[in-house]
Order: sequence, then structure tokens, then C-alpha cells
Amino acid sequence: MPAHPAVPGAPTPVLGRSRRPVPCGLGDHLRVQWRILRALMLREVITRFGRENLGVLWLVGEPMLFTVGVTALWTATSMHAHSSLPITVFAITGYSSVLSWRNAVGRCNRAIGENFNLLYHRNVQVLDVFIARLLLELAGVTASFLVLVLLFTGLGLAQPPRDPLAVVCGWLMLCWFGGALATTVGAACAHSELVDRLWHPVSYLMFPFSGAAFMLDWLPPAARNVVAWLPMIHGVEYMREGFFGAVVRTHHDLAYMATCNLGLTLAGLLLVRSAARRVQAP
Repeated sequence: MPAHPAVPGAPTPVLGRSRRPVPCGLGDHLRVQWRILRALMLREVITRFGRENLGVLWLVGEPMLFTVGVTALWTATSMHAHSSLPITVFAITGYSSVLSWRNAVGRCNRAIGENFNLLYHRNVQVLDVFIARLLLELAGVTASFLVLVLLFTGLGLAQPPRDPLAVVCGWLMLCWFGGALATTVGAACAHSELVDRLWHPVSYLMFPFSGAAFMLDWLPPAARNVVAWLPMIHGVEYMREGFFGAVVRTHHDLAYMATCNLGLTLAGLLLVRSAARRVQAP
């Protein structure tokens, strides 16, 4: 059949999608990856807090209210009378550290199921969903921790850290632990709903041994050796050493914590890879 004659001035028809430059360099891939994460984080913020600007403040306000409430309770019950340590700093370092891993896991244990439709997009991977949620949650907890430290220091209720670098290092180790644990638990939940059901009682059991309400030096040597197996307590002890300095005697092993964090990270990545194959759209 003869082709239709071309009309002068008419646009040339193009079959299929328009051709766009395909990312080929590392910078191009990083820009695409950042756009994906940014879109996922914006979607998460709108889903959780709506489109009101003040709703986003709850990302920082929720951890702050929890920590301030615990601090006020300890102060009202005179629990600080048994120790010479400032109750405000002790509570902030303790309960903010708990939120760094508990909230992270709480946001990732159902991440795949709640974002399943997004995985039909070619560029969205299971790991992207976890990273976006972790960036939001850890950023909120970190901002809450920073605001509380500055607030109480400005009000004269707390002293500035003796070693700020130790505080930052301890907090980053706790965030790494929270992210690795959240990825592992969240990906495991895609394999079995039993993991999600078991996590809640396990988290309640982990809480009293996490170092939020005590220091390792207060325990008998036998109990101290057992509790020290939990990785997060080493980050809490190191962070408190940065705040209190030589006033307290701390027990920490960051090399051990880093090894546990690395093991959790590798386990989480392997589980994410396996979960991606299970939920991959046909």
C-alpha cells in the first residue's frame, strides 16, 4: 500500500515514546536516585501528615513530646535524687536513643505492603522504599534530639557536652544500628507476617535492657557482661561519656557495635534482595 504523502509543515510522527538521554555516568545515576528518594519522601510526608505545613512538624514534635514527658515524670518522682547526674541529659540521651531504633523499625515493618503499588514503576526498588522511610524517621529523631539538647542547655537545665565529637559519633552509631535493624526486620516481614507479630514483644523486652534508664557501671559484673551483648547500649554509653566526661565511668566497645551493625546491614540487604524477588511485579 502506498504511503500517504507528507503534508508540508506538518510535524513528523514519532512512534512510541520520545527518546531521552539515557543516564550513563555516576552523576546521572545519583541524580536519578535522589529524585526517586525525594519523591518517595514527599509522598510519605503527605500520607502521614497531610498537606498542611504544620503537620510536618509532628515528625520532630512526636519524639520531643515523648522524651520531655519521661523527663518530667522522672523529675516529679525525684528519681534524680539517687544520682548526681543531670536528669535532663540522662533522659534525653536514653530515650532519644530508644526512638532511633524503635521508631525506625516501626516505620519499616510494613513498608513493602504499604508501597506495593509503587514497585510497578521500573525505577522504584524495594530498597528505595526503606531508605526513604529511614531518612525521614532518623532525620526527625535527630532533629528532636538536637532541639532538646539546645533547649535545655539554653534554659540552664543541662550542661553542654564535654566532648561533642563523642556525642556525634555515638549518635551516628545508634542511627546506623536503627537503620540496619529496621531494614532487616522490614524485609523479613515480607517473608512472614509472624516476624511483625513477634517484633512488638521483642521490642518491649529490648527496651529495659537498652541502657535508657541505667548505665552499665551500675550493674553487677555478671549482669553487665550479659547486657553488653546488646549493641545499642555501647552507643548510649559512648554518647553519655561525651556529655558527662570523667564524671561517670562508662563501658563501651564501638568495634563490637560496628561489627554487629555491619552484620545486620548485610543481613538486611540480603533479605531485601530476596523480598524484592518475591514481590516483583510480573
